Amino acid sequence: MSTALIIIDVQKLLFDVEPQPFERTETITRINSLSAKARKAGVPVIVIQHERENHPLAYGSEGWELPDDLVVTESDLKVRKTAPDSFYKTNLKDLLDERGITDLTICGFASEFCVDTTFRRAASLGYNLRLVNDAHTTHDKDHATGKQIREHHNNTLIYLGGYEGSIAVLPEAEVEFVQAETA
Repeated sequence: MSTALIIIDVQKLLFDVEPQPFERTETITRINSLSAKARKAGVPVIVIQHERENHPLAYGSEGWELPDDLVVTESDLKVRKTAPDSFYKTNLKDLLDERGITDLTICGFASEFCVDTTFRRAASLGYNLRLVNDAHTTHDKDHATGKQIREHHNNTLIYLGGYEGSIAVLPEAEVEFVQAETA
């Protein structure tokens, strides 16, 4: 059993704007804590970045870049995506398969779009999943606040059933990574 930390769409255009997403600073602080724990255990950190042609999220644009307060290292793997599903037309599954990864810890942006869609797709692919309930976020919408949207997804995704893998939802403080085995 091998684990990876998946950080979804923590990008300048989505985080360094007004109004900011719910608990913007606290969420990045928790993601940085998760990635530090993962790296210390030798667990791969995979940073997913959304892009759209002719848009402020175009590949390589300022908005596409990562916020300055998100800690990323040279050893982190990067995946570019163009849809809410981080597996759709990307090399994510190949990266995971090459490393024998069966367990995913998921955090990032946006709770109701890319986090939710990637989580559900990963469940359908049979991964054991952990959603970090205080390390994903979104912006307020007309129908609900970012806090309400996060809470909704935390209380919905835990009940996904019928898949081969396990599903857990827990806070960052309770997430631990087991030292990766060396071959």
